[in-house]
Amino acid sequence: MKQGIIFDLDGVLISTDEMHYTAWKSIADELGIPFGRKENNLLRGVSRMASLDIILGLGNLSLTEEEKQNLAERKNDRYVSLLRSLTPEAVTQDVRDTLIKLKRRGIKTAVGSSSKNAKLILKLTGLAEYFDAVSDGTNITKSKPDPEVFLKGADYLGLSPQACAVVEDAVAGIDSANAGGFYSIGIGDAASYEKADAKIGNIGELLSII
Repeated sequence: MKQGIIFDLDGVLISTDEMHYTAWKSIADELGIPFGRKENNLLRGVSRMASLDIILGLGNLSLTEEEKQNLAERKNDRYVSLLRSLTPEAVTQDVRDTLIKLKRRGIKTAVGSSSKNAKLILKLTGLAEYFDAVSDGTNITKSKPDPEVFLKGADYLGLSPQACAVVEDAVAGIDSANAGGFYSIGIGDAASYEKADAKIGNIGELLSII
């Protein structure tokens, strides 16, 4: 049995995909770059600046670092304004029940997310109380598939990577977990990824494999 579990946030514990999509699409539209659901999938598990680089690549656009920073900040402002509508009702009962049962088993839990808004999301949804640690975009310099965010999460829990499992819905996240020496568990899109050590159809199934 693992001593700790590190959860990706978006797509695993809660979905803000639509908010990200809306904010990124508004930026792409301004730049005249075609951007739909298919293109949006390229951004899953990717940091803000790396996401912007992908979008610019789609349009074969080259901008200065200052211009890129400005666009990234505008995207984040729009995303955060959308986030303000989040409430505890945005979290399924299955997620809450699973986190409670893991706590009862004495398993430490952390969030490992490349988002710089992770703590705000946890606060708005009432999820913060369920976690012992948060590793997010404010404390890392490399985004997934680099394992830094999960390695720091394990360190915050006082555990080795080998003692922890990572739950991810993105291929880049599974690659990140594997690169760090974690036991990787795929859910959602990542449940069909052959490199995941285990695959689950819903968060509740986690209780039967940990």
